[in-house]
Amino acid sequence: MKKAFLELHLAVFLAGFTAILGKLIQLNEALLVWYRLLFTVLLLFFLMKWKRQLVIPPWPEIWKLAGTGAVICFHWVCFYGSVKYGNVSVALVCLSASGFFSALLEPFLLKKSVTWVELALGILAILGIYIIFDFHPQYKTGIIFGLLAALGSSIFPIFNKQLVERHAARTINFFEFFSAGIFLLLLLPFYLMASHAAFALPSLSDLGWLLILSTICTVWCFDLQLSALKKISAFTVNLSYNLEPVYGIIFAFIFFGEASQFKPAFFLGLGLIMLAVVLQSGRLWRKQFSKAESALHVSP
Repeated sequence: MKKAFLELHLAVFLAGFTAILGKLIQLNEALLVWYRLLFTVLLLFFLMKWKRQLVIPPWPEIWKLAGTGAVICFHWVCFYGSVKYGNVSVALVCLSASGFFSALLEPFLLKKSVTWVELALGILAILGIYIIFDFHPQYKTGIIFGLLAALGSSIFPIFNKQLVERHAARTINFFEFFSAGIFLLLLLPFYLMASHAAFALPSLSDLGWLLILSTICTVWCFDLQLSALKKISAFTVNLSYNLEPVYGIIFAFIFFGEASQFKPAFFLGLGLIMLAVVLQSGRLWRKQFSKAESALHVSP
């Protein structure tokens, strides 16, 4: 269990870089995501061929992987849309809503009873977001994109929680990212038209950032996350990802000077979000030697 927590929080730390890279990359959010998927799929393909890990699942499983890939595509486009139309801090803090969405959706999708403590902690994170953006209405478009990204973020770990029990992490990643790339390619002309953007090739600097995004912050990060999901609930993964704003916002303050753009209410809201994460983590650590933990079932 301790190893799973370490893997999860390393994945969260790496995820904190993705918004920074999204700010540095000058491409439209849909193009950014498509190039990220393209480079990631190519990297995974050659890596899995080299290690003889490329396995084609049965068609029913491929369709499930493809569905999850579409959700990942939706999440990423909305997330980078939040970065572009708001800023790094807006996009990252909005992801805190994923704990709330997960507490509602996980029982419904997995036919479990609602865990009221988890729902309360998710609401606490939502309250933090409300406090922040009640004082910063200029980020309205970024907020909308960010909340949609949080919705997508809450769904795909729930689906992956089931898939990870039957497939290797890289098999899941490869087919999900491949499906996401096909899905986005079909929608790309319409999205670019709606957002008044033109197709463009990445510049040399964008290409360098995209390669970092694809290798370190995608392939390695998702390997760690899926490995952690074998022993940790989807809700805990989502709630732990509320630490992503902390890492990313610190980077944004350092590199982009975003601290000057926010009022004290921002830090009050961020404190409530952190409180939700600490309380949930404390619940889990206290139960690590219980029978539920030994049965790999974290949430009551």
